[in-house]
Amino acid sequence: MERRAYTVRIPADEAADLEAVAAAEGLSVSEEIRQAIADHVAAKRKDKAFRARVRAVIEQNQRVLERLAE
Repeated sequence: MERRAYTVRIPADEAADLEAVAAAEGLSVSEEIRQAIADHVAAKRKDKAFRARVRAVIEQNQRVLERLAE
């Protein structure tokens, strides 16, 4: 699987919380972050309003791409 690196700046207290959670779970901070992202995306996929917004973006982009292809 291809990986991408991101830099995220968070407040020191949130970083400390994240480090403590990761340590308690026996995971790396990176793995905790990956799991949080996976959980967030899974929740979004179940959200009907979010899916409607995604469809609207797809339709808008499709119109733009079709116009550019003319």
